[in-house]
Amino acid sequence: MKFKYILSFLSIPFLSSILQAQSQSVPASSQNDTIWKTEGNFQFLINQAAFNDDWQGGGTTNYSANIVVNYDIYYNKGKYAWDTKLLGDYGINKIKDQEFYRKTNDRLELNSTIGRQIGQSKWYTSAFVNFRSQFDKGYEFGEDVDGNDTRRLQTEFMSPAFTQLGFGILWKESDDIRVNISPVTGRIITANKKFTTTPGYVDGDFFGIDEGESIRTEFGASVNAFVKFKVMEGITVGNVLSLYSNYLEDPLNVDIDYTLNLIMSVNKYISANFTFQAIYDDNSVRGFQIREVLGVGLNYTF
Repeated sequence: MKFKYILSFLSIPFLSSILQAQSQSVPASSQNDTIWKTEGNFQFLINQAAFNDDWQGGGTTNYSANIVVNYDIYYNKGKYAWDTKLLGDYGINKIKDQEFYRKTNDRLELNSTIGRQIGQSKWYTSAFVNFRSQFDKGYEFGEDVDGNDTRRLQTEFMSPAFTQLGFGILWKESDDIRVNISPVTGRIITANKKFTTTPGYVDGDFFGIDEGESIRTEFGASVNAFVKFKVMEGITVGNVLSLYSNYLEDPLNVDIDYTLNLIMSVNKYISANFTFQAIYDDNSVRGFQIREVLGVGLNYTF
């Protein structure tokens, strides 16, 4: 895998976002005027299609629903800045005559970074914590010899769970543009032992965890960046990029997690939402995991 080409490709939309957002950002010197600031967004997206038995054009009755919650807390006082972001994203899909519903999205994530400003610059010494898991069980679906739907448990809440803690430097243009670089980062991957004690289990098969174990520890470096800006009135783009390199094992094999979230508000309560996410982590899959979601639904900003 030629990571320098992959990173170059993924960096194009992200760097473009930084250049766009910088023209709209608030100078760092004005950040200290506000001690606490919070903002959040709740979205409920739903899609549905129905066909009666006489419909000849083809199609299967189905529905899908998705709930997204974003909440941000900012603290700025003197030389100190503390940014915390909570993300919850859960979606399901059900098709007629299909025995089980299937997840379309499932993500729980918390990011928190605290920094102390260096002089009057936009640089801060920093510490951060990141936690990622999921809300619901994940399954691999199939059919038995009689054609009946089957499913096999693959993941569940806290299995896996990823926790990172690191120290480094933070560059902060504003609350909406920041990059944290942590050359000293510890990562813990946890899971229920039932996933690592199945017959025929091979060390590392479940997110790198060894047979019979429930914890994997790593030590490496990370880069976390966030850019949000308005394209025009009612259209907001958010970008989140996370990179991680494990010093102890294949340090050039960088884990990548990039998310683009486009919100197009029709009015205060109705919006269209487009999400694109690309993940590379060869402890789970030796290839890119890609998801894309487009929906229209209820939107509430708080």
